[in-house]
Amino acid sequence: MKQFNDENGNLVELFFDESIEAKHCLAIPTYKNQYVFTKHKKRGIEFPGGKVEAGETILEALKREVFEETGGVVKTVEYLGTYKVHETTPFYKAVYHVELSDIEEKSDYLETKGPILFYSVEEIKETEKSRLLKDDCIMYLYKIAKN
Repeated sequence: MKQFNDENGNLVELFFDESIEAKHCLAIPTYKNQYVFTKHKKRGIEFPGGKVEAGETILEALKREVFEETGGVVKTVEYLGTYKVHETTPFYKAVYHVELSDIEEKSDYLETKGPILFYSVEEIKETEKSRLLKDDCIMYLYKIAKN
């Protein structure tokens, strides 16, 4: 286990145990040697992800969220870790590195403006990054995915 603090000072614990039941998921997707991000309409550029809906497994939610927010079709999935944020109501989020087989153009990407590709997080202007791309725990998992 590793520990971090988020931007609000909350303790964040990172576990490497896929059996932890998470109700949120985050993808670090790649396609043709680039990372696939989404541009959230309010938060800025970030990795796709979201909540597990009723009756869904975590992997079904992951694939759905990636497709909804980027049009990405998931080909392979690699578990990276699960983190717990100790807020008033603590929550767990599972993080995966996914490889996409295709990116389909869509007419609606829900709360995002669709896919945006970069060779690395470092290419993205600081002012355009969502707080998620400034989070120490997520950046730690991104570095694991890079290797």
